[in-house]
Amino acid sequence: MNTAALNRLFARGWLSLGYAFLYLPIVALVVFSFNDSPLPNVWRGFTLKWYAALPEDREMLAGLWLSLRIAFFTACGSVVLGTLAAFSLVKYRRFTGRTVFSGMVNAPLVMPEVVVGLSLLLMLVSIQRAIGFPERGMMTIWFGHLLVGLAYATVVIQARLQDLNPQLEEAAMDLGARPWQVFTLVTLPMITQSMLSAWLLTFTISLDDVVLSAFLSGPGATTMPLVIFSRARLGLNPSVNAVATIIVAIVAIGVIAASYWIARNERRRAQDLAAAGRA
Repeated sequence: MNTAALNRLFARGWLSLGYAFLYLPIVALVVFSFNDSPLPNVWRGFTLKWYAALPEDREMLAGLWLSLRIAFFTACGSVVLGTLAAFSLVKYRRFTGRTVFSGMVNAPLVMPEVVVGLSLLLMLVSIQRAIGFPERGMMTIWFGHLLVGLAYATVVIQARLQDLNPQLEEAAMDLGARPWQVFTLVTLPMITQSMLSAWLLTFTISLDDVVLSAFLSGPGATTMPLVIFSRARLGLNPSVNAVATIIVAIVAIGVIAASYWIARNERRRAQDLAAAGRA
């Protein structure tokens, strides 16, 4: 066996180990969600009783519904604000306070979540004492998740905006399009895929966040990760695995559908460019 073959074998081995490290725990979680034993790591047979018992677990369902709502609104808000922030940073190279603005947008990416959560808690408590609003609950959790989601969405959308050909927008303006029309008819369709990617990323980040939710939650506002975390202290049962399996299935379906849609649009755009080149 020559050196090139050994290098390929070595690379594939490390890649396989990496995938196993990432995905074997998820596979084990899915398998043990069908475990008949109440012990989460002792297999005693196949059963669906943990899925059948989920409708009776009001606390878990309430936490899941709250987490889904917060994640949905976080993803939508992050994409809107992230698009505006990325557009400002890419299209306007010089404006007063640009460096400070860029640093503040990217700060949540490098700051520990404990620091971000504590800072937000102190600020929101001070505001509540001053004006009586907002009460700690769904809205305050959303504020914290939106702050972090905005940073991630800005990075994703900014990377796409930097790769766009500015001549397309200039051509639209030369043909008489107004700035708003240039953005909606030219720029927006070309960054839609990055916006979708940012939406999925921020939705996932919000759905599984524990630290910010722990700092910003209030009475009657307990997200699903907090419910699971509190139960972990007393010992988990396979009902938690069942909930996690359902979430994994939903997320997997969403990612596959989004990937198919993005790939189809990429093929269509490549075909259009090829047709334009031949013309």
